[in-house]
Amino acid sequence: MKNTLLLLPLSLLLFSCGSKPAAVTSNSDTIPVKVMPLAKQGSAITIHASGQFTTDDEVYLSFKTNGIINNILVKEGDRVHKGQLLATLNLTEIDAQVQRDQLAFDKAQRDYQRTMRLHNDSVATQEQLDNSKTTMDQARQQLSTSQFNRSYSSIHATQDGYVLHKLVSAGQLVNAGTPVLQTNGASSAHWLLRVGVSDREWAQIKTGDKASIEISGVPGDSLTGMVTRKSEGIDAQSGTFLVDVQLTGSKPAAIAAGMFGRCHINAGAATAGSTWSIPYAALLDGNGSTGFVFVTNDNKTAQKLPVTVAGMEKENVLISSGMEQARALIISGSAYLKDQSPIRIIQ
Repeated sequence: MKNTLLLLPLSLLLFSCGSKPAAVTSNSDTIPVKVMPLAKQGSAITIHASGQFTTDDEVYLSFKTNGIINNILVKEGDRVHKGQLLATLNLTEIDAQVQRDQLAFDKAQRDYQRTMRLHNDSVATQEQLDNSKTTMDQARQQLSTSQFNRSYSSIHATQDGYVLHKLVSAGQLVNAGTPVLQTNGASSAHWLLRVGVSDREWAQIKTGDKASIEISGVPGDSLTGMVTRKSEGIDAQSGTFLVDVQLTGSKPAAIAAGMFGRCHINAGAATAGSTWSIPYAALLDGNGSTGFVFVTNDNKTAQKLPVTVAGMEKENVLISSGMEQARALIISGSAYLKDQSPIRIIQ
């Protein structure tokens, strides 16, 4: 009987001691967090940039061979037509090379014919005939090369347009491939405003974004444009990323190649109404265009979701996908959370 009385208080003590830690553990696992409701919104961002007007078909023209420039027949600003003669080399040396190769070919041809007659009379061997024919073929190819080079010792316009720059003068010695003239097809080409932007702005801009363009020094209505190209590498000279904004209307008379202009790009307008703007602190493990966030649908449990980053604003990150089914975003306390962690909403 005495033993029974001793066991009863001991069992009560063990029961009470075992129940208390369970309650304490549950409270310590619940993490206090702050949340914000989620709603998609428009995400158009205006990016301001400046640059120079150009066309998409500017070309540097040069001679194929070395030589002394005999004459340049155009000046900067001149209008040119396709096939028009623009510049010539002094042909004294080039003509001499063509004539020398012509004489070598004529001699090789005579030697081959003589060897053929001797072979028919069983005087020359088949090997001698074959060697003679090879020599003649080599001389023919050398003559063809010289004639080809002579044909490219003059420069002709590749299209209708304008002369932008004259880079050398008559009497100057130039090497093969040295730029002599720069032209464009301004009369029919697409006009562009080529601007430089930062890496963050480059990430926000997408091909197809609309823009308004102003011509520096020429007051009046702004022009309309569209982003047609983004460079995939930084420009070494300016230290920026180049973006081409093509004019979508007709070319105004006030535009010339090299003029400065300013544009206002509506970056992200193509995806307006389909993004979420969230604080930087809510995005975890950001890597390029991906990252993770914690959301909750029942205000009791945190859920970790992968998301796609569409761009960045001054104080927020734009998310394009991943939170379609979420009701609230956890914006404070995320560093202590894991997927399915219990949470407690605080104000």
